[in-house]
Amino acid sequence: MLKKEAREITGGLSKPSKMPGPAHNLPAVACKTGAKLVKIPGSVCAGCYALKGRYRFKNVQAALSRRLQALQDPRWVDAMVTLIKDQDWFRWHDSGDIQSLKHLENIFLVCKRTPNTKHWMPTREAQFLKDINPDTVPPNLIIRMSSHMIGQGPVKQWPWTSTVSTAPEARTCPAPDQGNECGSCRACWDRSTPNVCYGKH
Repeated sequence: MLKKEAREITGGLSKPSKMPGPAHNLPAVACKTGAKLVKIPGSVCAGCYALKGRYRFKNVQAALSRRLQALQDPRWVDAMVTLIKDQDWFRWHDSGDIQSLKHLENIFLVCKRTPNTKHWMPTREAQFLKDINPDTVPPNLIIRMSSHMIGQGPVKQWPWTSTVSTAPEARTCPAPDQGNECGSCRACWDRSTPNVCYGKH
């Protein structure tokens, strides 16, 4: 499959400026858990960055909607493999989250078929992970279960997590100290790092 066809099928990839590689994003309004958390003061989704700024531009909204609809296309896995296979680093969902167990299973297929790419996927969708054995997650994918509230500790039911804190000494993500970029840090993709703590946006 040619990359042009793959982009037409999937809606293409995004290129977050801080990341070492591309990402796949979906509309934040389609988040199952996040859509509830956004209404709760003190939650990590209250004031969601993916509901503000450039994410509100009509062309960005249209692209996000195309990507969401594309999940139903039977060619989606093949197309994503075509777009990702030459990448060293990849992030799932810089906006949006897992939509269904089938979506998660398809992401697993993409990861298995792109073994030279390191994949990272933050999620708040515990409902789709509750019956997944962490040992069955492709070895080149790290899924980080995100805590729901700012200042809350890591969730207990998953081996790799992420948290958000307002306390500078708690933060382990170095991006705010280096131009809001990952730089040489790859902690989010590293299974030997059980939790990554971000500063509040």
